[in-house]
Formats: sequence, C-alpha cells, structure tokens
Amino acid sequence: MSDAFARLDRRARGLLARVRGRNLVIGIPYLWLLLFFVVPFLIVFKISFSEVRLAMPPYAPLFEQAADGSRMVAIFNLGNYGYLLTDSLYFSTFLYSLKVAAVSTLLCLLIGYPMAYAIARARESTRNLLLMLIMLPFWTSFLLRVYAWVGLLKTDGVINNALLAAGLIDQPLSLLYTDFAVYVGIVYSYLPFMILPLYSNLEKHDLTLLEAAADLGARPVTTFLRVTLPLSLPGVVAGCLLVFIPAVGEYVIPSLLGRSDQLMIGRVLSDEFFANRDWPVASAVAIVLLVVLLAPIMLFQRYQNRELEAARR
Repeated sequence: MSDAFARLDRRARGLLARVRGRNLVIGIPYLWLLLFFVVPFLIVFKISFSEVRLAMPPYAPLFEQAADGSRMVAIFNLGNYGYLLTDSLYFSTFLYSLKVAAVSTLLCLLIGYPMAYAIARARESTRNLLLMLIMLPFWTSFLLRVYAWVGLLKTDGVINNALLAAGLIDQPLSLLYTDFAVYVGIVYSYLPFMILPLYSNLEKHDLTLLEAAADLGARPVTTFLRVTLPLSLPGVVAGCLLVFIPAVGEYVIPSLLGRSDQLMIGRVLSDEFFANRDWPVASAVAIVLLVVLLAPIMLFQRYQNRELEAARR
C-alpha cells in the first residue's frame, strides 16, 4: 500500500514539475510582450493625453496637485486627438501611407507567390539553396541596401546608364525621389517576409490532392484555383500582414527614395517627436496608427480560429 502511495506521489510531483515547466515556457513570451509592448504602449498612451510644454520632458504630467494642496487632480487633454481630425496633413498622410502599404503588399504577393511556389515544388537540395538566396539580403545592413537603390535609380545611376547605352531612351529617366522608387524599395526590402510564410504553407500541401484532381480531368489552372490557392490562403494572409504592417510605418525608404512633398506617417512621427518636440501629438498619432493596424491583426486571428475549428471538425 505504501509503495502505491509512493508511486502516486512521484507521479503527482512529476505532473506538477511538467506544469510548472510549461507555465515557465509560456510565461517568457508573455513577459517579453509585457516589457516591450504593453509598458511602452501605456507610456505613449499616457503622453497622448498630456499637454505640450517647453521643458524636459516636453509634456505635462497627467496628475498635478491642486492649488490648495489637498488632493491630486487628473488633467486629460483630448485636444491632441481632435487636432489630428482638424489638420488635413495627418489625414492625407494616413491615406498615403495606407495606399503605399497596400500597393506594396499586392506587388509583393504577385512577385512572391510564384517564387514561393517554385521553391516549394523544387527538389530538396535545390530548395535549401533557393531559401538561402532569399535570406541572403538579411546578411547586409538594411540601410546599406536602401542606399544601394539610390545609386541604381539616380539620374546618372546604373539603370539610366544601361538604358542609354542600349539606346532604349534618349535622356535619363526620373526614377529617384518618386513613388515608383518607394514601391521598389519597399517591395525589395519586404519581399522575403511574403515568400517565407507562403513557402511554409505551400511546402506542407499534400501532393496527392493535385494528382487526384488531375485524374478527375482538371487542368493545371483549374487545379491551382480550386486546390492550391484555397489551401494557401493562411500563408497569403500571414505574408500580407507581415508586409503591410511594417510598410505603413516605414520611415527610411520614403526618406531616402521618396518625394519630399509627400510624407508617410513614419516621417510625420519623427518630425513631431524630434523637430517640433510635440510629444503629446506624436503619441496620439502613434496610438491612432496602432489602432488602425490592430484591425487586420484581429481579422487574421479570427480567420485562423475559423480554420482551426474547421480542421478539428
């Protein structure tokens, strides 16, 4: 009897140790999110309700002592958010940023899907080499890669010189400091973020489904549209979010390659924080941008939950 209780006690201790270990592993990412997302978000959210001051720090505290010194008074300034609605600069900048991010995401999808499909259907030895080539640009500094496009796109750059030498154009094209240059820079920089999730999804497809569709008389185009594309939608959504979200707040690429008269929201945030030193308005812009970006993330999670429920059934 004592041996049975001893075995039961050892099992209970082992189960408790596994539960503690699992909670520890799960708790690490939650702690990371708490320290590097929730806490900074709360700080920025608090500053967005403050008033600007010519001091250090350049914003007023939310809680100040009353004139009689008897209590603390909360001072919430909602004018920062109202200012975003009345000033057309912020609205136009938001729309332009969303437009650039959406077009860049679509271009990445159109270019990245065939590349991911080709890698997923390649031989295993060739597949590893192709994946390494996709990730190879990350071995170089992001800033250097963007600067390289300045040398390629400027008036006397490599592209214009090559076109002039080939006789395809009579005078240099204005490629740099245009919307075209911004799209090229964003697509080039974020294309791997589209390819890798798509490859991860396409590589897991059961090829017997394609064989069954072919046996039933389906053409390759029909098989792709009816089998491959629907199965790859989770990868498409994941890749689009990984490109769209950072592209909305992109700062370096529009600053180096884009027009000076058309700002994106990342440049506006930088100017408000460092040039104008209006931290409350800049914080309000950051909060609105975060709320706008949370919408596609929530839609993606809702879509994933539906897919998981459908798979369980």
